[in-house]
Amino acid sequence: MAVLEAPPITLSSAPVRKQRDVNVELRTYVYLDRLQPQFAAYLGTNMRGYLPVVGMAAILIEIAPGVIINQVADAVLKAADVRPGLMVVERHFGVLEFHSKAQADVQYSGNAALKSLGLPLEERVRPKILNSQIIHKVNDYHTQIVNVSRLASVLIAGQDMYILEVAPAGYITLAANEAEKSANITLVDCRAFGAVGRLYLGGRESDIERACQAAESAMLNLHGKEGSSHSG
Repeated sequence: MAVLEAPPITLSSAPVRKQRDVNVELRTYVYLDRLQPQFAAYLGTNMRGYLPVVGMAAILIEIAPGVIINQVADAVLKAADVRPGLMVVERHFGVLEFHSKAQADVQYSGNAALKSLGLPLEERVRPKILNSQIIHKVNDYHTQIVNVSRLASVLIAGQDMYILEVAPAGYITLAANEAEKSANITLVDCRAFGAVGRLYLGGRESDIERACQAAESAMLNLHGKEGSSHSG
């Protein structure tokens, strides 16, 4: 009996998967050299990955479109001994935070992330301060309303309150960490992704003034390009 043989498979008959060319916007690339106690506690409370601790270095990256953040995570986690604390994938933006006790590992993985995107650091969107205000001696009822939706510590009535709003949102993490370095303040709330980033701090007037200066200087000292959009 004759045996029927299957036709040979050629390269032309095999399906070819092509990766679409996608224009990626590096909305945020921020390096935190040493996580401060309150900010590290806030991260640990609100993350679902490997939790960072005080003193670790970290990088937070936000890109658009969001699904490409998986490609970034692949490059980051294979490059060095770092751990992911947070990954958010939305249609219009993606966020990845990773950290390590070794600053060199974090920086190396950060470079791997940029290489995977084919973008230099200079292509990141520079932060823009949208709003900055200090409210002196916060009223009791105002305090309670703020505390209802906070993600960190409580604001105490009679304290001064500092509010900072920036875009893109991820840069608010640097503002929060640098503010805590500079003054004895209370981290009340920090919103690090979405349309804008928001920071609420409480404390004495002199401490709030120092924290304000540190947070805003950190924003103004970051270099990058003008973003095409600040919407999240």
